[in-house]
Amino acid sequence: MPATPIRYALRPTHPAAHRFMVSCTVAAPDPAGQRFALPAWIPGSYLIRDFARHIVAIHAEAGGKAVRLDKLDKHTWRAAPVRAGLALTVTCEVHAWDLSVRGAHLDQTHAFFNGTSVFLRVLGQESAPCLVELLPPEGKAFAAWRVATSLPPAAGEKGGARRHGFGLYRAADYDELIDHPVEMGTFTLIAFDACGVPHEVAITGRHDCDAERLAADLKRVCEWQIRFFGEPAPMARYVFLVTAVGEGYGGLEHRASTALLCARNDLPYPGMKGLPESYRTFLGLCSHEYFHTWNVKRIKPAAFVPYDLDRENYTTQLWAFEGITSYYDDLALLRSGVIARQDWLDLTAKTLGNVRRAPGRLRQSLAESSFDAWSKFYRPDENTPNAVVSYYAKGALAALALDLTLRAGTRGRTSLDDVMRALWRRFGQTGSGVGDDDLRRIAEELSGLDLGRFFAQTIHGTRDIPLEKLLAPFGVRLAWAKAKTPALGAKTASEGDELRLATVYDGGPAQQAGLSAGDALVAVDGLRVTAKNLDALLGRRRPGDTLAVHAFRRDELMRFELTLGAPGDDAPRLDCDKSANALRRAWLGG
Repeated sequence: MPATPIRYALRPTHPAAHRFMVSCTVAAPDPAGQRFALPAWIPGSYLIRDFARHIVAIHAEAGGKAVRLDKLDKHTWRAAPVRAGLALTVTCEVHAWDLSVRGAHLDQTHAFFNGTSVFLRVLGQESAPCLVELLPPEGKAFAAWRVATSLPPAAGEKGGARRHGFGLYRAADYDELIDHPVEMGTFTLIAFDACGVPHEVAITGRHDCDAERLAADLKRVCEWQIRFFGEPAPMARYVFLVTAVGEGYGGLEHRASTALLCARNDLPYPGMKGLPESYRTFLGLCSHEYFHTWNVKRIKPAAFVPYDLDRENYTTQLWAFEGITSYYDDLALLRSGVIARQDWLDLTAKTLGNVRRAPGRLRQSLAESSFDAWSKFYRPDENTPNAVVSYYAKGALAALALDLTLRAGTRGRTSLDDVMRALWRRFGQTGSGVGDDDLRRIAEELSGLDLGRFFAQTIHGTRDIPLEKLLAPFGVRLAWAKAKTPALGAKTASEGDELRLATVYDGGPAQQAGLSAGDALVAVDGLRVTAKNLDALLGRRRPGDTLAVHAFRRDELMRFELTLGAPGDDAPRLDCDKSANALRRAWLGG
């Protein structure tokens, strides 16, 4: 006998106060006292966020009478036992003022939420089907609101929603329920098909987007990715939920959609020529989150099968699920014809430069960075560049290095493309979790190469990846240009009229002089220093010169003697030679 669905209802009750009212009704509650919990984190963003802290009020009732609700911990409640045959309803008032891709946001202009922020989990009944009724805010001001989500309408149910309408939607279980974010409002809707799959882009916020251009570019990228893993696509339809603001950037993947935050100027506009950097960056973000449809939403580390939503889920493999995705996001733009080969080389060089400038790459391995994401990568501070390496950025370089190693070592017979498709067949299509050594084993199986040393050095070690050597067989040259000014050994940031040290690099001139992150620079050699003139002041000095630096630490003026260092290798450049290189052609195209 099929399980009785858990029924949810959600309404934005007070948009100006940013409040949702959300109910959860259980037809057959635990006779010993049903427990409910709200997730502590959202899959795809590896930080405990304690969404339950946004619950303003919560109560329970059954048969028209109040039921006692005891709080067991920061996000778990237990209802008192109710008489057999009575349904139990728990209702929450949720504050929603987090304008990000991870939480929930509500005002008079729109409503957005992830299920992890609003839908209680019925402990012990997580596998039960779910029905959720989405209701509009009350009042004429909201009469034009509609719904954008990849959550399927509850066809055949009384009150079943029509596409983009309010009403009843369904999910196979709780895991699926929280994996379909929802946008409500008067968004712009753009539609296109990719390999026969309907795709939509819902844009919230003021914008002047060229819908035809965006649809055409995304169609090329989406079709390339679907064909890369093999048709048919794993989703029946796909939705890009885009919130356009003045300044913003971010994305979060879901099984059939993605939530994106962008600057409105990142979107293409009518009459736009070429491919501005801001739009190219936005397309790269879309490509990244779309690739996650396969890599992390379905090809998952074993630690995520299933998710434990109450606590951290540790894995050493985030470099593979985020880093490999970061490698393919811009590569998909190239292979689909959206950007040119030199564009891709420039983007890769930028990633290389960003990684090389952070001393943390020599202190933390990619496996360690993956494992420590919960406490380090998602909690950056002034010392993060000295202690942490990005499993996104260096992970992308590791993926590049693995691809080059496979292609060169097999004379083009095997590549990372083949490894990803094998992972899809063996894990993505079966639902099994990827073990710590499975990626290496599959790469070795397909290529016949011994990759133990590669993984030991690149994934579990802290050496710089020898990309110059790996790129040479492909006719790609890596050159480094020296910075134009002597090294200060610190990263600066301006705060109003103040020039502060954001990070002081380990072993650099600033640290040796005694300067610290947070110090506000006042003068160099008796001359006032600002964000506008610092480079000019340093440009008139040579490595080895000693400067008198005055800075405020808190409210105390201090003087330091700083000896400038040699300019660093800050500007990598990647170029192809003019040879007709067969390996390069198979990798990057003509």
